[in-house]
Amino acid sequence: MSSATQHGPQASPANHAGQSHGHGPGRQPGPGRRQGAGRKNGGGKGLWIALGALVLAGALYLVLIPALPPGLGRPGLWWDKLILPLCKTLAFIAAGLLVGQVIEGLGWTARLGLVVWPLVRQARLPQEAGAAFSAAFASGVAANTLLYTAWQEGRLNKRQLVLANLLNASLPAFFLHLPTTFFVVYALLSQVALMYFGLTLLAALLRCLGVVGLSRLILPPCPPLAGQPGSRAKAWREVWRETWPKFLGRLKRLLLIILPVYLAIFVLAQGGFFAWLGQALARWVSSRVLPAEAVSVVVFAVVAEFTSGFAAAGALLQAGSLGIKEVVIALLIGNVVATPVRALRHQLPHYMGIYSPGLGTQLLVMGQGARVLSVVLVTLLFAWWY
Repeated sequence: MSSATQHGPQASPANHAGQSHGHGPGRQPGPGRRQGAGRKNGGGKGLWIALGALVLAGALYLVLIPALPPGLGRPGLWWDKLILPLCKTLAFIAAGLLVGQVIEGLGWTARLGLVVWPLVRQARLPQEAGAAFSAAFASGVAANTLLYTAWQEGRLNKRQLVLANLLNASLPAFFLHLPTTFFVVYALLSQVALMYFGLTLLAALLRCLGVVGLSRLILPPCPPLAGQPGSRAKAWREVWRETWPKFLGRLKRLLLIILPVYLAIFVLAQGGFFAWLGQALARWVSSRVLPAEAVSVVVFAVVAEFTSGFAAAGALLQAGSLGIKEVVIALLIGNVVATPVRALRHQLPHYMGIYSPGLGTQLLVMGQGARVLSVVLVTLLFAWWY
């Protein structure tokens, strides 16, 4: 799910203290904080290093693989597998980015943060983390936009940014994708689907509680909740006039990173890299803990679309080749093994685009690593208990 570089100059002692303690909803930044100054834009050296690495990887690919993958020169393939999916992805990312910018422009971060303030305060995180947590139930891109904007403007420090991002990758990430998967999986597996989703929900809850516990250990307490002083409500026209240039600037920078990364991932996918990686991981992991019949469930879950693994599991379950326990464990292992593959294919481009390449990669690795650990723990508990 490269190490992140620090952006901008180090904060002054007063500024650092203000960032570390956070602030409750409605509190104004203290006098030691430089409002709006924040950090430099996340491009810079990290962006050019990432683009240079992609160019080098492409050159090595052409040298090591003399023949292009079958069908790569067919125009229809580029439209169906690259251009059309890329346009859909960019449309969703642009919409999420614009929503995040509008929320900031309207000053709704305090209202969104107030909804989940009891949980966020227990984690000793400021209101910006609460706003992003609320937004993450509807759009991961909008949530990341809120976090990056708050970090860039100095309203979150690096530690708070990391913990807030990990918190968003727990329950919000689970419920964000639940509506698009639950009914399909339930139709294929019936009661077994309830067990699977119950266990993955437990893993998400463990991640949430783990982040809250870790935050309480390493962050100082938040100040008490304060009322929001009166401020002039901005008209939509004024908000749009301020938001649109920021949105275009962020979108241009995001496209500069997403387009080459997406193209590189497309070429690797057509070259069979992700299929090879998924099969290797699936067979290496599942063959050590599962019967041979269950290996196909893990392979389908990683290599093909997510429904293929559940369909294979349902067929083996109805045929009596696998029991309920083996099916659930196979699906959980498929979830674990598919995490790095899907993170590379689907999440890495927009994480690198919203944040800097180094910081985005770091956050993605930590978030997906926490997910893997939680699902592995739940799988072991289920295997021992059931």
